[in-house]
Amino acid sequence: MIRERRSREKLEAYYHRFIETGEINPNVHPWVARSWEKSAHLKVASDKMSTDNRLSDEEFNELQKQHQPAIDYLENISINVREFFQKYNISLLLLDAECTVLKSYSMPFYQMTPGEIEGVRVGIEDIGTSSISIAHEHKAPFWLFGPEMWAEECQQSDACSAPIIVDNQLAYIITLVAVEQTDMPQDAIIAMLLTVKQALEEHLQQYTRIKAQEAILDATPFAVYHVMAGDEVAYANKLGMSRLMGIGVQQKDNTVKTNLNDVIMNYRHTPIYRGFKGIPSYNKEVTWITQAKTYEDITTVVPLDYNMDNTVHSVVAVSMPIEDLRTLVAHAAGFTAKYSLNSLVSAGTNFASIKDKALRIARNKHHMLIQGEAGTGKQRMAHGIHQASPRAAGPLITIHCGDTTPEILEQELFGVSLNSEISHPGKLELASGGTLFIDEIEKMPRNIAVELAVALNTGQSNRIGENVERSIDVRIICACDSDLKRLTERGLFSRELYDIISRSVIRIPSLRNRREDIKDLAVHIITELANQHQMNKKEIADETVEMLTNYDWPGNIKQLQGVLEVAFFKTADGVIRPSDINLMGDVKPDNKWKEDKDIFVKAWKAAGGNVSRMANLLHVSRVTLYRYLKKYGFEKK
Repeated sequence: MIRERRSREKLEAYYHRFIETGEINPNVHPWVARSWEKSAHLKVASDKMSTDNRLSDEEFNELQKQHQPAIDYLENISINVREFFQKYNISLLLLDAECTVLKSYSMPFYQMTPGEIEGVRVGIEDIGTSSISIAHEHKAPFWLFGPEMWAEECQQSDACSAPIIVDNQLAYIITLVAVEQTDMPQDAIIAMLLTVKQALEEHLQQYTRIKAQEAILDATPFAVYHVMAGDEVAYANKLGMSRLMGIGVQQKDNTVKTNLNDVIMNYRHTPIYRGFKGIPSYNKEVTWITQAKTYEDITTVVPLDYNMDNTVHSVVAVSMPIEDLRTLVAHAAGFTAKYSLNSLVSAGTNFASIKDKALRIARNKHHMLIQGEAGTGKQRMAHGIHQASPRAAGPLITIHCGDTTPEILEQELFGVSLNSEISHPGKLELASGGTLFIDEIEKMPRNIAVELAVALNTGQSNRIGENVERSIDVRIICACDSDLKRLTERGLFSRELYDIISRSVIRIPSLRNRREDIKDLAVHIITELANQHQMNKKEIADETVEMLTNYDWPGNIKQLQGVLEVAFFKTADGVIRPSDINLMGDVKPDNKWKEDKDIFVKAWKAAGGNVSRMANLLHVSRVTLYRYLKKYGFEKK
């Protein structure tokens, strides 16, 4: 608030009258009068200005760090107007929103050196009425004449303070103080204060926006660069900076100054170079060749700032590493662990010790092998190990060796280049940063297994039909239904790959060897089915549990799952009884297995290839069953 000059003698009289009698002269400014009354109520000493409320050196240094942008900005301003400050013996102060002095610029304040006033809180509770306290209370600029100051030792100097408002919140207070009474150009000082106020507010608003934009850019999975004419990088976000540092570029004061033409060997063939010719690029697959590493990205380049002669002043490049894009796609496609190790039921101590071993193995970096009969839960175990590993944030990709031809398996594993324009990554690349689960590894052809062993040892992979080596960072979890060591010794599996995956081995027992878990497994399966289909949970009768426990389960947990799923939907009430259980799953004795080979095969698998068990399940004699075994080409057991 701009105020006309007042008689210092009258102001002194008003002040002393209030100090002595508590009476307020009607000519005292209302804001000043209110502040005097508050100062008296707070019993603030009126003779001297207190500096007792001072931060420790450690606290003050930390506070200055928090407000460094504002401190530095005012430092630059004060340098430009230092002569004006010296001429009129003016000091500039910067205070935080709590009225703590952050910085004293130019001349001493209240005849104190900067070291004496910095770090001191000078709110109304500390020093009484001042232009600072009034500007703080009313959130408005205010000129206070010396005789209106609460502390008498400060009454030889006038002061003017203004609040710094950022995003509708008080952020700082700036103060101009005349150290001694002089004939000052009041209008010029107020104009300067308001100019500094506006400049600082705009700077802080812009700084806040820039920091927010930088935070957004740093959080994106893209490398962002602003490149100036002459190929100098003026800005890079966090990912961009890390990639530049990865090729030897030095960072200084959160900025990077490097000429791309010096570090990118094929720079003249990149979209950035074409961008300076006014040619934009959108989502182009680009190879960046440097001395340290070759990068493959999806890149967009937009030319900016055309000069008067229609030349490009700068370009913005947005680039996403292809390996990161594959990880995002992998997550979007659901390539994540569906099960944890906790979801593996272990009522008995036998399987509990296997889970403990799995947890230990999950935390190391070794490739590993899971062995066990079909249906024992090897895939669920692999999911749990991935989720418990340091790679849990990466993708979990699965490949089945027994589902396809050797040619397709090789392409699916390593990728394939169809021509110079079309090249597809394999699952080995897609799983980079995560885990590749290879099921039925024993069915992998020897030549492909050898090729995989080389890739794992070197950390490099080649797509079929290409000579380009790509870095891979993947952990392999293999599953095998048979004894892989014996197959290797017989020369039926690659020794090179076996040595890599056999450093950590987990053997999952068959269900018939962990009967103590069957009851809990059955309850767990029924609970999962109820949750999955949003149905009421069903109970399992004790006699049903006994029936399930006494069965050998040749198909292991997978067979138990199928049997209970049929029973869950078949049971009319909330209890699953023995009559609801068909140990052959969806194959019934009255099915036309005599005419339908597919039904017969299902029954044969359900019985585990055991003639006596199958004869009992189908309610036929062994002689009859032998006849149909011969008909369908099965060997009896």
